[in-house]
Amino acid sequence: SPPLIMQYAYCLALISTFLCSVVVSEGFSSNPSIHKKRATISRRHPQPFLITSPMATSTTTATTATTTTMPSSTHKVCVIPPGGAAAAKTGTSLFASKEGGEATTCPFTKSMTIFGSLWGSMGVIYILVKAIRRVLPIAMEPFAGGSLTFSPFQWSMYALSCLFFAYAEGYKGFHLKFAPLVVKRSFTLVIGTPHGNNPINYLLSPLYSMGLFAATRKRLITSWSVTLGVAAIVAMVKRLPIVPRCILDAGVIVGLSLGSLSIAYHFIRSIMTGKLPNVDACLPSENTSSGETKKKD
Repeated sequence: SPPLIMQYAYCLALISTFLCSVVVSEGFSSNPSIHKKRATISRRHPQPFLITSPMATSTTTATTATTTTMPSSTHKVCVIPPGGAAAAKTGTSLFASKEGGEATTCPFTKSMTIFGSLWGSMGVIYILVKAIRRVLPIAMEPFAGGSLTFSPFQWSMYALSCLFFAYAEGYKGFHLKFAPLVVKRSFTLVIGTPHGNNPINYLLSPLYSMGLFAATRKRLITSWSVTLGVAAIVAMVKRLPIVPRCILDAGVIVGLSLGSLSIAYHFIRSIMTGKLPNVDACLPSENTSSGETKKKD
């Protein structure tokens, strides 16, 4: 009977929603234990702190400035940002000529970095907006006054789908994880670095910013798994009846819209403050190739 068919359709819709939330909210995280350690470090040390040797004579710390007096040049001072050691490897300053280094003053290098970051971040936003435009007509059918009319239960499912995807996909998946990663990686295309000297990275900056290539092995596996998983879920949703498909597409639109706004927010915030998101850019280690050459020698 039709009511029984609709019940099966809703069950399949809920299962697809659960899978999508798991893939998007947890798939972008490279390692949950690492994030827990970074969060613990951030709570213990809300401001950048100094690690000095036991022989240091005096250390004075204030809320606005930090002064350290060292007895000799042999003592090493290590500055660790709130994000932990992984974030310190890639730095948080714009136009850094090397990882963790100071910003460059070359106008050409700055212009190329801005071009790479703008093309990378805005390119990802364009991909998301294009996906939104494809599913928007289906999600708006209940408001068009056509043949598709919702019951109160279906309207409640419609609203629940929007709220669920807003949190799981828009906030937890994009705003906290994927959007900072995209913006951070888009600003790593600085001339003088291995990634900035590769013209392919500039040409494919949106894909580079998404971590689909030129990334750590774990980041590559995560990015490609999420991309293929979302594509498979989209193909499954297209086969659903019009009502559950409309409900799911509405939630997807809300999640992707918040994701686009989140990328734009992190990008504008980085330009205005001069500091990048304090996340790990998941760049491949530069010592891998040098280590291999040393072994050959």
